[in-house]
Formats: sequence, C-alpha cells, structure tokens
Amino acid sequence: MEKRTRIEELVDKLNMASEAYYSGGNEIMSNYEWDSLFDELVMLENETGIVLENSPTQTVGTDKETGKKEQHEYQALSLAKTKSVDELIKWAENRDIWLSWKLDGLTLVLTYDDGKLSKIVTRGNGTIGTNITHLKSVISGYPLNIDYKGHMVVRGEATISYTDFNNINDMIEDDDEKYANPRNLASGSLNLDNPEEVKKRHVEFNAFTLVHIDDAINSWGDRMEFLEKLGFTVVKRELCTTLTIRDAVNRWTNDVETGKMDIPVDGLVICYDDVEYSQTGSVTGHHATRAGLAFKWQDESVKSKLKYVEWSCAVSTISPVAVFEPVQIEGTTVSRASLCNLSEIERLDLKEEAEIEVIKANKIIPKVISSQNGIGDLKIPDVCPVCGAKTSIHISKTGTKTLHCVNEECSAKHVKRFERFVSKNGMDIEGLSVQTILRFMNEGFISDFKDIYELNKHYDTIKKLEGFGEKSCENLDAAIKKSIMVKAVNFIYSLCIPMIGLDAAKRIVSSLGFEEFVNRLEQFIPFVDIDGIGDEKSSSIIKWYQDEKNQEEFKALLNIISITEGDKVVLEGGKCQGITFVITGDVHSFKNRSEFKAYVESEGGKVTGSVSKKTNYLVNNDIESMSAKNNKARELNIPIISEDEFIERFGK
Repeated sequence: MEKRTRIEELVDKLNMASEAYYSGGNEIMSNYEWDSLFDELVMLENETGIVLENSPTQTVGTDKETGKKEQHEYQALSLAKTKSVDELIKWAENRDIWLSWKLDGLTLVLTYDDGKLSKIVTRGNGTIGTNITHLKSVISGYPLNIDYKGHMVVRGEATISYTDFNNINDMIEDDDEKYANPRNLASGSLNLDNPEEVKKRHVEFNAFTLVHIDDAINSWGDRMEFLEKLGFTVVKRELCTTLTIRDAVNRWTNDVETGKMDIPVDGLVICYDDVEYSQTGSVTGHHATRAGLAFKWQDESVKSKLKYVEWSCAVSTISPVAVFEPVQIEGTTVSRASLCNLSEIERLDLKEEAEIEVIKANKIIPKVISSQNGIGDLKIPDVCPVCGAKTSIHISKTGTKTLHCVNEECSAKHVKRFERFVSKNGMDIEGLSVQTILRFMNEGFISDFKDIYELNKHYDTIKKLEGFGEKSCENLDAAIKKSIMVKAVNFIYSLCIPMIGLDAAKRIVSSLGFEEFVNRLEQFIPFVDIDGIGDEKSSSIIKWYQDEKNQEEFKALLNIISITEGDKVVLEGGKCQGITFVITGDVHSFKNRSEFKAYVESEGGKVTGSVSKKTNYLVNNDIESMSAKNNKARELNIPIISEDEFIERFGK
C-alpha cells in the first residue's frame, strides 16, 4: 500500500510538471528532477505491476492546448528512451541506422495535398492535436508549396534558438509573461492568436521524419533528402552502423558540451534506414518499439559551495545569479548559475555559504538543483545595482516572487534603446549583444550612449569577467573604433528618436543633409516640409531635442563620432526607383544582404522579406532551387534573377 501511495504521488507530480512543460506555462521542475522521478516511477511500476491509467509512462504530451482540435491521420507516438550507448547498439541490431538530434521544441505535423500545405496540427496527446494552420506564413523552415502533387505528411519540431530566446525574454517586462526555456517559449508562441506576434519569435520548423508519401521511398535517409530538396529545413543526421555509433554519439555530444549548438536539444535519436522494417514492431504503451530510440544524456551533478549571489537588472526585473566555487561539469569549468527569481531561492531554501548541487541542463545551462547547510538567509538588495534606486518585491498572478527596480528612468529598463544604437542599421558595433550591454550596465560601465566609447577604461576588469578575455576586448575595441566613422542616416536612426526610423532618417538626410538637420534641431525649426515626415514626426523630433538629457547626449556623441556622409542620399530617380525586390540566399558581389538592401534603397527601390503580388523581382543565386520563396515566385510569375543579372540591369 505504501508503494501504491508513492506511485500515485509520483504520477500527480509528473503530470503537473508535464502539463506546464507542454502548454507553455511556468516550468515547475527541471528535466533532471523530472527524469529522476520518472525513473523511480518506472521502477515501482515494474516491481509492483501497478500502472495507473494516467501514468506518464502510458501517455504522451498533453491535450491542454487551446484551439480547434483535430485527430491525427497517423498517431504521433513517443519514442522509448535510454541513457546507455550500449542499449543503442543493441537496439540497432547490426542494421544501418541514422543518428539525429532530439530537438527540444514543440512537435508539429504538416500535411500537403496537390502541392500545397493544407494543414498544420500540433502533436497534442499523440492522437488529437490543435490545428494552427492560420500560423503557416509566420513559421519558417518549410515551403507553402511543393513540387509534389501527392498526399504527404511530415513531422518535425518547432524550435526557437537560445539567442532569440534570450533576446525575447530580456525584453519582457511582465514576469507572468517570461518564459522558462526556448521550448517553453516555442510552445507559448504557437498558442498566440496574433500571427504577427508569432513571426517576431522566429519559430523554425525542423523536419525529422516523412510520415507518409504516396510514392515508394523505403530509405529514411532518402526520404529526408527528398524533403531537403523540396525546401524543408531538415534535422542534421548521420548514417551509422553498430561499429560507428559510439564514436558518433561522442562527437555529437561534444558539439553540445562545447557550446556549438544554438538550437535547443535534449538528446539524440536513432532510427532504422529501412522504413518498412521500422514499421513492423509492436506498440507498448505509447511507444512503437522499432520506430526509433531516444538517447538522453545522464546529467552529471557536482557539489560546490556558494560564494555569494550576484543581482543583475534587466528591463525591470533584478535577477539573482549564484556564484560558487568553480567546478568541472561535462568537461567545462562552471562557477555561475541563474537562480531565476526569489521564488526559486525559496524553493531551494538557499542560504549564505550553502553547499549546493549543480548540473548543466541539456549539457548547456548551469542550474542549481539543491542546497543544504547554509548559515543564514540571503540578503535581498534594497537598491538597484544599475541606478541605485529602491527595489520592491512583486508577486505575480501565478505566485512567482520577483525583485524590481522602481526607477522608471533606470538605464536597464531602456536597454532596447542601446540595442538599436549598436545595431547594424545604427552604429554597427559588433559584439555588443543585449546580454553584454546588460552585463556592462550591472557592472557600472554603461549608463548612456557615450559610455560605450569609454569602455576602454574598464578593459582590465572586463578581461577578467567570465566569458571575456584579451581577444574579446581587442575585438570589441576594434568594433567601437570602427563605428566612430558613421553615415548620417545610421547615426540619426541610432539616436532612438520616437517615430523616426530608417526611412524617416533617409528622407531627412536626402532633403537637408546632416549639417542642416543639426541646425534645425538647435533652433527648434520644424521638419514638416520634408516629404513623408509630417506634423506628428516633426513634433516628435522637436520634443525629443527639447529634453535636456537628449540634448546633452547628442552633443557628447558629436564630440566623439565623425559623420562620413553628410550629403544628400538618392531617394528619387535611382536605378531601382519604384521597384520591389526580395533578396534571398547567399550573395557574392555585395558584402552581405544588408549591403545589397542598402544599395537598392539608395537607388529608390524597396526590399521586402516575403514574395507577394507586389514583388517585381526575386533575387536568388540558386535560381533552380525548390525553396519556398522560389516556388512562390514561380506561382505568381515573378522573375527570379541572379545577383549578376541584377547588377547587369540595375548596376552596383
């Protein structure tokens, strides 16, 4: 009876965690903790023979998603899992097998009929999912139209990169809306009703199997190659045998451990190349025995001692980071781990000088999973580390406790301005990501734009920060010095004047030149006479400059930077006047696509991101490609030209 009680307790805990995991809610336990409880449940079920109907060993995913439900044509079963390479080798049965990533996102099923994408359905509980076809144009990684007219079903993973995850989360002010991890963000994003908001999240589909095709393609490898040629983003894969799989697993694992992966993964998958053979296995619970086998890494936990908690402000939240005695985990030295919020500190019962246990979740993210033997409560800061203003504790609707800076003018709350200032369209300072800017703010190095040009005062300290070094400082210094010579349009854009984007900046420089722009600012002369500016934008410029802080910052920057293009830029009568282009793929004559776009716009043309009826030309050096953009252009009879052909017609 005691064991049955424990089984019921484990089932309840694991199901609660799974519901949060699959529905995009707050993460309530780490994968490490979930795996430990799951393994205990499996052991107890095998020992007692008691298997509850709602046990996570018998279910897959969740059907808690909102939206129109739809039954899958082919049941989306989960894969059996192992943490042993020997088990992989045994399962392979001396047959040709494929190794691929087990991506950590949200599984989607795509259906094509008569050459068109007809529907997208989430995996849901494996039998019934949610129809999200209305989002088909805002997820990347698959074509809307294909050069195959039969019935086709493709399964893949919708993911968000760690880079995009960090950028998006850093910009969310409401703690109830922050996401625990990239998978959580991907799942939450696909529950949104607004396609444009989803588009901003950069969700990408990665095909990992061709479930059905009317034609006879029996090789899994050939099927994946077929999808690739149709224009799908396909999961990385490697053909193995029982003799080579151990070496392959080690190499792939090393890619994760050494930080080469920006896309989230939580393991590896092997499957048979022989598709017919893979379909001959039995179904146990919700696992097809020969459909594939997932390999999950055995998380290595190590003990360390907490030195102190560092508090870092981003947007409005002041987040705690545990700094502990350096330890070796998964082949790398780790000395810091995010504690997320005050609630996590309470959950861990973290005290001063505590003995802590640390893992690297999915071999990447350091995480504190337990603490003991601390000697006193942690001191929660009463002032912001960036601006020194008072702090306050906020309790969200879900009960999460977070610390906030009360100063609305705190620099960290306006990090979006700094992101725009250093962007390619602004001052183009490579190496200053949002995370780096926030780090420098919390170290006291940056509070306004001009401080970026005085970072050299802090290089001795920066070199000693984790993740930095001599080379990092050299590269950053070079990028900052290079940015001192800047075009007028880019400088105006970088100032973050409300309502004044790149197009408005171009119109100002085209009409006035930079010197006259400065003259008008100083005399508060309106800009309404410039085509495309108008009363509202003109008032916004004047109001911006009337702010003494903005004036001071503007004048300080003028003493540092040199405007290299004060003359008027061409907006009318150019070689591309009135023509709309879409540019895709690699370029060779232009330095990059941004330079290509800048040329088109300087010649009076327009560059958009997607092919539509308004597009005049699609520029792609791979004219014969079956990519989504090429297929769309063919469907709309839009000319596809190479970069060389563009230069012949429109110059450079």
